[in-house]
Amino acid sequence: MNHTAKTSLLSALVIACCQSTAWAQVTLTRLDCGTNNTPTDVGARMSDTYAFSGLKVQLTYSCYLVRHGDDYMIWDTGNPMTAGANAPKTSLVDLLAQLKVTPDQIKYVGISHYHGDHTGQVSSFPQATLLIGKGDWDALKDPKPPAINATPFANWITGGGKVEPLPGDKDVFGDGSVVVLNTPGHTPGHHSLLVRLAGMGPVLITGDLAHFHENYDSNGVPPFNTDRAATLASLDRFKKIASNLKATVIIQHDSRDIGKLPAFPASAK
Repeated sequence: MNHTAKTSLLSALVIACCQSTAWAQVTLTRLDCGTNNTPTDVGARMSDTYAFSGLKVQLTYSCYLVRHGDDYMIWDTGNPMTAGANAPKTSLVDLLAQLKVTPDQIKYVGISHYHGDHTGQVSSFPQATLLIGKGDWDALKDPKPPAINATPFANWITGGGKVEPLPGDKDVFGDGSVVVLNTPGHTPGHHSLLVRLAGMGPVLITGDLAHFHENYDSNGVPPFNTDRAATLASLDRFKKIASNLKATVIIQHDSRDIGKLPAFPASAK
């Protein structure tokens, strides 16, 4: 083996070692962030091609805690406690307390998109850096945002907290272990999440790129998405990442995927 080949091999080994060390510091915990008491007729509003007529799916509301060494990130904040029948039984802050994590310890709060069932408790983390797609951030800052409740984001909109509007992907901790993926279409700045775990391997969390298995499998598009073509392109990219990384895909709203992670308070590693 010549010197150049040895150098390349050594560099590859160093990179692999560093990645392995970084991923060993990462855990992923699912948090229950809302209640849906009955299965939903998804054919009524989840397909712009009139698919899934009569199909009922038990949907759910999920948030996630990512631990990276001594740093923490929340992915989505679910429904607010004022959401009536869909409200969480336990607040996000109280769930974190059961894990001995305080709001002040949350370094980042990542929001997949601006819809209220993903943003309802974001104001509980005013000291965290907000990670949100630029398209969604621009919509939230609009003086007259169309059908968007910007109130939970007042802390960041008024300059009280740090925000990073993301035009593309974001390698959150700089080591490839946690990457916010640009997957627009459901909303202008929609993002999904990649978490690489040392034991379980890569995990992909959809946000609302797809709401349930059947829509994901058939590249279905809800009629209320902001951009149909962008949705299809994002689904194509997401599925190729899933295939190339042999990742576990978690469809965030589909209750059938809850069991892919350990039950709270346990974490995937």
